[in-house]
Amino acid sequence: MLIEDLDTSVRLSLDLLAEAADADWDVPAGTLTWTCWETAEHLADDLFFYATQISPGEPPEDDHVPFAMTRRRPEGPLNSIAAERDAGVPGLLRVVGACGGLLSAVARIRPASVRAHHVFGRSDPAGFAAMGTVETLVHTHDIAAGLDLSWIPPRDVCDRVLARLFPDAPPDEDRWQVLLWCTGRAELPGRERLTTWRWDGTPR
Repeated sequence: MLIEDLDTSVRLSLDLLAEAADADWDVPAGTLTWTCWETAEHLADDLFFYATQISPGEPPEDDHVPFAMTRRRPEGPLNSIAAERDAGVPGLLRVVGACGGLLSAVARIRPASVRAHHVFGRSDPAGFAAMGTVETLVHTHDIAAGLDLSWIPPRDVCDRVLARLFPDAPPDEDRWQVLLWCTGRAELPGRERLTTWRWDGTPR
């Protein structure tokens, strides 16, 4: 289900963000220092990066595939992927969708025995799909906050990705709020907001 959850998350994200195609995407994305446009490019870059980690015939297990990365401004994200500004928000969202489709396709065809490097632990194709889902869910949250959109992803998607990447997550009923807490974006009753966090990508 983890790859299907990636597909669902990307589709729902694109559907929501398309509603704000005429908005100003150069405003900050929630509490991030990046703009909404930069955050969407970063999301596309994450999806691309995860796909290309597991796509080689012999994926590197101790380091990442060394694509060149640049910043368009000092405070912006460090990305390999960028969207043409002249293509507007529809073009930007097509880039996100293309990178999401790439990760989904690669994760489906690579053997479950494949392992590839990630700083949060070597992982398998399903794990990289889950990472892409987390990136999609939380960065859509960031962008939606900047564009004044409401974003609440499906509970079952949040629950499965928490089980895969955050096995020690609190058992609170609102799984979306738990995921936001696990990624440093919210507080939970009796728990302070995290200032540092990481997931565990190692295969279960």
